[in-house]
Amino acid sequence: MTSTTQAITPELRQWIVAQAEAGCRPDDVLEAMKASGWAEEVAIEAMEVTLRERLEQLQPRKPAPLEPLAPAKPLPEPLPEQLQGCAVLTTADGHQVRVLTTMKHPRVVVLGGLLTDTECDTLMAQAASRLVRSETVDNNTGDSEVNAARTSDGMFFERGETPLIKTLEQRIAELLRWPLENGEGLQILRYRPGAEYKPHHDYFDPIHPGTPRILERGGQRVGTLVMYLNTPEGGGATTFPDVGLEVAPVRGNAVFFSYDRAHVSTKTLHGGAPVTAGEKWVATKWLREGVFV
Repeated sequence: MTSTTQAITPELRQWIVAQAEAGCRPDDVLEAMKASGWAEEVAIEAMEVTLRERLEQLQPRKPAPLEPLAPAKPLPEPLPEQLQGCAVLTTADGHQVRVLTTMKHPRVVVLGGLLTDTECDTLMAQAASRLVRSETVDNNTGDSEVNAARTSDGMFFERGETPLIKTLEQRIAELLRWPLENGEGLQILRYRPGAEYKPHHDYFDPIHPGTPRILERGGQRVGTLVMYLNTPEGGGATTFPDVGLEVAPVRGNAVFFSYDRAHVSTKTLHGGAPVTAGEKWVATKWLREGVFV
């Protein structure tokens, strides 16, 4: 802001441009303005603003090119085109899974009865003694760390660790039409009252320095299956804030969603809402684009 009331008029701007285009030195233009009664600070501001705008007119700035999105990749998909609208899916072992809700963008499929009551009880019992505070991936190193955004307890089963795990992994691979060896080990999580998982993406963001190390084990994640092992007394929905979707945690049911690129355009931002009463138990299976080792 200048300390005088002198106005920078269009006529003054035109004169400054004319002097510059005639080859006059800035110092000479400034002295000429001062000799005509212009305050020095007003003259300097007028020259800076006018010449900068003129330069931008002559050489308009090019918008920064948008970073291209990674190409879309094949995805796990429980409902191929020929089964769209199908209400019940039957696996090779005769287990029937109901299709409760579907959404195209983001790709979300809510499944009913993916697990039996006995399977839910067995998973919780086998995991209970091995639960520790849940960790998340450290984006800078690729290692795991405790994060305040995730306040659950959890553990991982090795792939094929028990007969039940083998059965469920085969069922999931068949249902989602994705190679069993491309799946991470099944994770069991317990959320006590007040525990939550704030909204996040499951893919590994390429901008983080730790991502290349993570991708060495099987490439990007391309899909997530969250299976509910019990029905909490209150709260605990799986939320998709970008599209206003909430999936109720109902024992035996599951929600599947996929993401064809590591980008927010997939609209797969999701979280676990706080448990308000009782506990919530879930089993999560993440799917990679390649063999997970």
